[in-house]
Amino acid sequence: MPTKSTGSSGTCSNPSTSARKYSSNASQSRGRIRRMYSGSRPSIPSGTRCSDGRRTSAMAPPSPPVTNCLCRTLVSLHMRLTRQRLNRTLLLRQHLLERVAMSPEEMVRHLVGLQAQENLPPYLSLAARLTGLDPHNVSALLEQRRLVRLLTMRGTIHLLTPDDAAELRPWVAPRIEQEIRVSQSIGDAREIARPEAEAALREVLADGPLPQKDIGLRLAERFSYPATQLGQLARSIAPLAQLPPRGCWKSSGGVVYDYVDRWTGVPMAEPDVPALVRRYLRAFGPATAADVTAWSAVTRLGPVLKGMDDLVQHEDEDGRVLYDVDGAPIADEDAPAPVRLLGTYDNVWLSHAARDRVTDAEARRSWMGTNGGIGNTVFAGGWLAGIWRVEDDRVRIDRLHRDLTKREQAELDEEIARTEALLAS
Repeated sequence: MPTKSTGSSGTCSNPSTSARKYSSNASQSRGRIRRMYSGSRPSIPSGTRCSDGRRTSAMAPPSPPVTNCLCRTLVSLHMRLTRQRLNRTLLLRQHLLERVAMSPEEMVRHLVGLQAQENLPPYLSLAARLTGLDPHNVSALLEQRRLVRLLTMRGTIHLLTPDDAAELRPWVAPRIEQEIRVSQSIGDAREIARPEAEAALREVLADGPLPQKDIGLRLAERFSYPATQLGQLARSIAPLAQLPPRGCWKSSGGVVYDYVDRWTGVPMAEPDVPALVRRYLRAFGPATAADVTAWSAVTRLGPVLKGMDDLVQHEDEDGRVLYDVDGAPIADEDAPAPVRLLGTYDNVWLSHAARDRVTDAEARRSWMGTNGGIGNTVFAGGWLAGIWRVEDDRVRIDRLHRDLTKREQAELDEEIARTEALLAS
């Protein structure tokens, strides 16, 4: 559980003092960390296709085993899990307790996507979980169509593998349709009959990808609504992928859309909801049905989980039922949780109903501030501990919610150096 400030006043640390202290100490580690991101970039083989149409990497290693010192594996054992233990278990399954040697492609698949409405956060999410991430390799995966940016969970852009995009978009489509009805950016264009709008969009994109602005202008030739509204409507009613260089490392371009199945070659698929729920639990569990809804924005999942006889059930401190995959790792309460720097929106803290697995209410309110939560996040001891930003490829700590221990200060310095080396690459 979050520890209180060790300062004499019992309040948050002075933001400016903390920022100066940690930015100066971090410089001592930059040279060694920077070497991790220098040198030649390993080539990424073009993906091969499985018999079921999925694209995979011949070089992608399997998921590594969980370190024994951090957890124990439970099989069909009902447990009452404390908030602290749920916190550590989430971080364990998210690979935020210890970086692992996986390909970015495999990590994106394990996490069932990364929220990516901004360009930098997905790279920060991967760098916090993987050893020696080369961001240019992630860009190459986008260009090779082995990763794709698409509107999916919670009506936000996610970075996904093509096979996940083909299954997740149909699953969340009803929720996106609900958002169309209240979207101010779509406005009155929502009144267009859906079959008519979809047919017109197919005509507009018949010859290939187009910028969102051009899509709106061409639809405006057919419908008497503003082009900006029609462009927003298009990305909501159809599974449109944002094409590179959008989302590429330091070379992101404007929004250009194409049908995701045409772009990747992976046909849209009927969602296997129980399988998707199991994957959520492997990355975010144990969890309630409401938690799965918080992550996906798909409702009425209670009957789905209750009908999955292969799941085990635990309970939290309040007696709520927590579903989990049989044999999934449960972390020890005292598992060490090192400092991590994450982006503005990381699914690790957006994927549970109470959103309290990695933060308390006070820290969350501080992050939200007056602008609705736009700061990158500092996690220390497993909990939200501060806010940071990028300025001229340097890390600036804007605010810490509590004093850090000496060990946490050293870890923060290390993470700052690591992140600045990434930003400089």
